[in-house]
Amino acid sequence: MEPIVWTDKLLLDYEPMDTVHRDFIAVLAAAQAADDANLEKAWVEVIDHTRSHFDREDDWMRHSGFASADSHILQHRVVLNVLREGLALARSGQYGAVREMASELAAWFGKHAQTQDAALALHMRRHAEYPAPRPRPGGTERPRARHRASSSG
Repeated sequence: MEPIVWTDKLLLDYEPMDTVHRDFIAVLAAAQAADDANLEKAWVEVIDHTRSHFDREDDWMRHSGFASADSHILQHRVVLNVLREGLALARSGQYGAVREMASELAAWFGKHAQTQDAALALHMRRHAEYPAPRPRPGGTERPRARHRASSSG
């Protein structure tokens, strides 16, 4: 099992999404590295993070009029249901199955991020208010274009 690692190929140029994706990678990597005694706890953290991650994206899609929202949200629901099944497996001591699930989740995430999330990031950059720039080290700020939210929400 290859451990999941962050790669710049996952960057979507929408900082709120890039940040949550980096966090997802870290949480999933911790679960992949967990020993049997800590796998259940690590899997709960994967579920908790993923639920929050998906809730945030689902809200963006609903409130910004994202055209592919229904299928994207459905995929989120399916993945969360599978993750909950993984927790039941961990609780019954089927650690190998959970580790296989972690590998499948890593593979799925890369594809999902580069397709469905990339489309959402593009949409958010075009139709929602882009987040304000963070102060850069040394106190310099890089100006960023700001986009207005659509009037549909």
